[in-house]
Amino acid sequence: MSDKLTLNSHKYNFTIFFLFLLVTLANYYIYVGFAIKPYMIFLIMFLIINIGLFYFQRLHLFEVAMLLFYLVYSFSGAFALYPASSIRIICGIILYIFCYFIMKSVIGNAKDSVIERALSDVGIFFNVASLTLYLVGLKSLGFVFEGDRVYQFGVMLDRDYPRLIGLLQDPNFFVFYNTLFFSYYLCNVKSLKNKLGLILCVFANILTFSRGGILVMALIFLLFIIIKNPIKQIKLVLGVAFSLFVTVYVAIVYMKFDIFGILQSRIEDLSQDGGSGRFELWGRALDFFSSHMIIGIGAFNYSEYNLFQYGDSLEVHNTFLDILSESGLVGMTCFCLFLFLLLFQLFQSKIHKNKPYLFLAFIGMILQMGFLSVIINDMFFMYIAIVTTYLYKESHELINKKTSLFSSLTTDKQILKMDVKYKGSDPTHEYSSHNG
Repeated sequence: MSDKLTLNSHKYNFTIFFLFLLVTLANYYIYVGFAIKPYMIFLIMFLIINIGLFYFQRLHLFEVAMLLFYLVYSFSGAFALYPASSIRIICGIILYIFCYFIMKSVIGNAKDSVIERALSDVGIFFNVASLTLYLVGLKSLGFVFEGDRVYQFGVMLDRDYPRLIGLLQDPNFFVFYNTLFFSYYLCNVKSLKNKLGLILCVFANILTFSRGGILVMALIFLLFIIIKNPIKQIKLVLGVAFSLFVTVYVAIVYMKFDIFGILQSRIEDLSQDGGSGRFELWGRALDFFSSHMIIGIGAFNYSEYNLFQYGDSLEVHNTFLDILSESGLVGMTCFCLFLFLLLFQLFQSKIHKNKPYLFLAFIGMILQMGFLSVIINDMFFMYIAIVTTYLYKESHELINKKTSLFSSLTTDKQILKMDVKYKGSDPTHEYSSHNG
């Protein structure tokens, strides 16, 4: 019986690993007006085959706020000038939420150690595969970096910059997906495997040449040092710096790849390109919001308005302004409430001490939302599912401890009461015998 349980446990460990792996394969999907991704198919099949394992956990308050936000955001589509776009995103939201609850149930059946091992393994695979595709792309381009929006395997040429996209479609989203892995390796750097994972994460993120992403990564690193005692982290800082120096040296000397020169150019371009045109897009979003302040222009309508008024269908590249323009003050209030309640519960459960990687990942993802449009995102939903699982288990263990303590106290009282009765009856017995 124990062998069978062990076998099943090993199978479930692989299930968690495979699920996390499929989430990182966001570039491979079936498009039907919205993207049907590999992990979604896997979750639905898993539910059909293992319907008995599914259970619905009690919702946390921040999850209620999250569902309220998506309800309000979807409702804004009723007033949209382009309803087809709203219907498309609403269908996507329904699918994402459905898969979120299945994912939450699947992860909820796994131990913390299994979840963290899967994060460690998948993070290494994700970065190794992405770096491999990047090198293959560079070689196929003959290391000639001329072009704009040219995609070759794991490389995207963006105004002559060879930016790493790896297994994804966008270099900025690559850093967003890598945030959870980077935070985990940073907080669990004692093992050799996690040290390797951290170096891979840092190097891959730098090769995206994402200014916002690299800045957020540096802020996460700084916040980690502050949380974990700066003096004790000197060895880690020196180790990462040395490993990065060696890697960059090999790239520059042997591959003739001037990483520092490209980074310098990217920083200098910031004053000329307006953050790759983001400042202009943000201004348009504020203009749309000013004319539809309460309920917004409608779910997923920014690109359509942008195309009609300015001749391009670019996204706003800012989640907060995206929500503000498309669902107005009502949607923005609900979204901020969701984030506030999530942050409050993270502090309430002392997750920054018990599981600091989850806290750092949250901060990193929220900061990157200022540069990306991630109203629905696979990695963010996976992160929320991991957090809710941890909080649920923590509260369950707390209840069990309280119940166990109460039972122990009750038992002690009963024993004490029986002992008192016994001692009290003995003199009476002796007195009666003496009188007899």
